[in-house]
Amino acid sequence: MSSAVHVFVVSLDTRSERRFDLHTSVASLKGKLELITGIPVPNQRIQLLNNEEETEPIAYLDDDDKVLGFYSLRDFQVLRIIDTNPSTSFTGQLTDVSQVDKFELTDDAYAQRQDTVLAYKQRNRIGRFAEADAQSQSAPAPAPSVDISVGARCEVETTEENFHKRGTVRFVGPTKFGKGDGVWVGIEYDEPIGKNDGSVLGERYFECKPNYGVFVRPDRVKVGDFPVEEIDFDEEEEI
Repeated sequence: MSSAVHVFVVSLDTRSERRFDLHTSVASLKGKLELITGIPVPNQRIQLLNNEEETEPIAYLDDDDKVLGFYSLRDFQVLRIIDTNPSTSFTGQLTDVSQVDKFELTDDAYAQRQDTVLAYKQRNRIGRFAEADAQSQSAPAPAPSVDISVGARCEVETTEENFHKRGTVRFVGPTKFGKGDGVWVGIEYDEPIGKNDGSVLGERYFECKPNYGVFVRPDRVKVGDFPVEEIDFDEEEEI
């Protein structure tokens, strides 16, 4: 017949299955249990239970001179070790989170970090960031408003001194050329100093005679009461 039993050793911080000889004294057992549970021998009180669900022990192993067989230990019973003076040991400190200082970040500080789940989702467009990115790609940016009216007289900026490129505004808005990047102003010049007849790449935006039409950016156009001037040359670069 075997003289050893398998029992569960539990404490506030530990749980393990152990094998002890029934001839082991309680005093010797306590020395082994200190290595297992971290509870000093003088602080140990050992309860014997049939299982871990029980709250009332069937015995206390209080006599250091008695051997385990005296208490009729059986396989798979439970030895629960109580720390009678936890202030002198580490009992409970591994599981008591109330003694741990919490590391906390404000929402702004968290958003600035690059090693967080939030930053990972932003970089890889995951979750709500994927939806926001898809919306931004599917919705084209609205064209900026331009205070230039079709039919207005205007003058186009030029680097030539005393050279006034004047005409009439015939078109204001986005175009298919120029990668669709914003608003263009279509002008019919007073003289044949333009680049087209109001159409570009097969797309017509307004009607005028060949070489009288031009498209420029709004910031190059000055609207006002500009009279017609006759000029003698037609070299200037516009679209």
